[in-house]
Amino acid sequence: MITSLHNKEIKETAALLARKKERDRRGLFVVEGPKMFGEAPMERIERVYLAQSAAAQMYEKYGDRLSGLSCETVSDEVFVRMSDTKTPQGILCLVRQQHYNIEEILRESKGKRMLFIILEDIQDPGNLGTIFRTAEAAGADGVIMSSWTADIYNPKTIRSTMGSVYRVPFFHVDQMEEAVRRLQKAGVAVYAAHLGGTAAYDACDYQKSTAFLIGNEAKGLREETAACADARITIPMAGKVESLNAAVASSILLFEAARQRRKG
Repeated sequence: MITSLHNKEIKETAALLARKKERDRRGLFVVEGPKMFGEAPMERIERVYLAQSAAAQMYEKYGDRLSGLSCETVSDEVFVRMSDTKTPQGILCLVRQQHYNIEEILRESKGKRMLFIILEDIQDPGNLGTIFRTAEAAGADGVIMSSWTADIYNPKTIRSTMGSVYRVPFFHVDQMEEAVRRLQKAGVAVYAAHLGGTAAYDACDYQKSTAFLIGNEAKGLREETAACADARITIPMAGKVESLNAAVASSILLFEAARQRRKG
């Protein structure tokens, strides 16, 4: 059992929680809690840490799963220092990052109706994680992110995905315009959520392959990016509200596409 805060493994885990550069260097990220552990792909789990006071409970619930993994029990004091949450749940694990290839997704989806959400410079980790959950729930094929979007492996983002990060393919791109053109070449219609949109979001047909462009929380989409879309759409709003939270807007658009496809 690890009881020292100066233990090398504890320091390395703390570094993974705190620094994107370290997560990228090691190709690992940290997940906390029974739910996130229980849904993590076994083949990607590198190491599991259990709080001393929770170890018996975790082995009772996840004994078969834990028996096939590298596990270490740590003192409760050490676990609290390892955790990124206010109320640690007694288990955390290191998971290997997953890397997807957009060309493979497009090839595998050829002939099917695809659905993507494209995010330009989304900064809030909670927003990003919520969008991932929504994307999975709406049946999206993937999330495409600009290189300036918040880190998907940020601990807050990971928690907000509630496990969707394990199942929804995602891609980072340096050139948004190029990514949009690649989707259009594959037969995907791209709609930009824009305050200057000329069509209401629910007046368009999303039963064909579709992608939605969502911009930065404060600035919206860059004009160069919006100009690449096939159409600009807007979400009509009452009162004096000028715009919606990026995650809320994404949810409305993705579920409108899902609704149309169910109805169709």
